Amino acid sequence: MKFFYRILAAIKNTPKKAINVNLVFVSHRKFSAPRHGSLAFTPKKRSKRHRGKVKAFPKDDPTKPIHLTAFVAYKAGMTHIVREVDKPGSKVNKKEVVEAVTILEAPPMVVVGVVGYIETPKGLRPFKTVWAEHLSEECRRRFYKNW
Repeated sequence: MKFFYRILAAIKNTPKKAINVNLVFVSHRKFSAPRHGSLAFTPKKRSKRHRGKVKAFPKDDPTKPIHLTAFVAYKAGMTHIVREVDKPGSKVNKKEVVEAVTILEAPPMVVVGVVGYIETPKGLRPFKTVWAEHLSEECRRRFYKNW
């Protein structure tokens, strides 16, 4: 550290035109190195909700009958399948290929209500919500913190 003070004192006493010293004060490592830790899942903070949230639903086709648009499922694992590709013009047309597949597990579900939507100039908005009249006690326990 005394060395740097001597250089600074020498710089102060010399005229500005005579200074030809390049001082580099480094406060980091000398050689580059890869990161320690992934930046893949940022921001690193506690989640606001335990279960995920469906952020977008597919466009509804009024010609088809009423159906379930989305439901909760958990990723249980992965495996692979062998399938025959039927894509004319492709290199692998009429050939067997191995592809990765995800296995999903869906918990038992209970319908507790139905929401009807109405189309407005600004988009869809909830029109009416109809709740089920008879729910089991296990289902009702999920709605209250202190049952």
